[in-house]
Amino acid sequence: MERDEKYMQMAIDMAAETVGQTSPNPSVGAVIVNDDQIVGVGVHVKAGLPHAEINALQMADIMAEGGEMFVTLEPCSHYGQTPPCAKAIIDAGLRRVVIASDDPNPKVAGRGVKMLEDAGIEVRTQVLKEEADQYNRSFFHFITENEPYVLLKSAMTLDGKIATVSGESQWITGEPARRDGHLYRHRSDAILVGVNTVLHDDPTLTARLDIVGSHPIRVILDTHLKTPETSKVIQNEDAPTWIFTGEDVPRERASVFEAYAHVRVIPLNESAIDVQAVLQHLGEEKVTSLLIEGGGTVADAFVRAGKVHESVTYIAPKLLGGAEAKTPVSGRGIPKLADVYQLSFQSMEQLGDDIKIVSIQKEDV
Repeated sequence: MERDEKYMQMAIDMAAETVGQTSPNPSVGAVIVNDDQIVGVGVHVKAGLPHAEINALQMADIMAEGGEMFVTLEPCSHYGQTPPCAKAIIDAGLRRVVIASDDPNPKVAGRGVKMLEDAGIEVRTQVLKEEADQYNRSFFHFITENEPYVLLKSAMTLDGKIATVSGESQWITGEPARRDGHLYRHRSDAILVGVNTVLHDDPTLTARLDIVGSHPIRVILDTHLKTPETSKVIQNEDAPTWIFTGEDVPRERASVFEAYAHVRVIPLNESAIDVQAVLQHLGEEKVTSLLIEGGGTVADAFVRAGKVHESVTYIAPKLLGGAEAKTPVSGRGIPKLADVYQLSFQSMEQLGDDIKIVSIQKEDV
């Protein structure tokens, strides 16, 4: 590995550890090197706190002067919740900056690089860009589309079943796969299911991992507000619960749930719940990433809308059979192959006895 790539990989590895903590901001890592010695490192820990570049500069102190910074995303050039990082880099006297990912944010989008170059700093871009980009897919999508990046997660058998014909589903996959699945909850701003999942499984929908960070917002699609007041998503206060309903739900019924401080009932202006309307509302609330864990009908709605940007599938070496046994995506389906949008396999790995496959919508690759 070349010198620039070696230090950039260190910065990427640090940024990877913060995925799920920084929303609606990106995950960023920075390394400062002077005379081939690492003198400063930093990550962006949480929105509103100093950016990775600032943390690295504070650690390096006077050793930053004349040094090089390796940063996973183009330094910002505007005043937001924090001052511009590009200016801090210039003021610190760095001679060279190496950048992995371009920032599509219109407030940055090349302005950070220009500010550095105008100050006489040597800039190299797109070093390990693909490796760095993977940790900010949701941020990039949110910035350009103003709606969350959608990941569909499912666990099934070799013959594509998520439960037996009697409805038994615990557990299709083993512990390593289930733990990996909870990591996606930790990394997502919100997790979405349909009301049938609440009625049949009564899930808590929290990230049960020993990792610092908050639980995702629990989003329930419930046209007629059938969610029981006794359900865990209502009684458990570890995370917010947002229930999307149709316009015909009586106000007095909604007020029962809104008496709980962590619960919101969000009526849409239609009798049935529309995927695009849900995504638009979540985007307005700065939800950058959405994990779909609902049943086959909910998954089908997002698939037909063309809104599944990434799929994570765990496959157990089991055969269940049964024409009536449930599948990960059911519902109405897409009638013509010509209308199907293509995904691209990104990775495959074995977790215990199970196989994990990650696929990404081709326009997002």
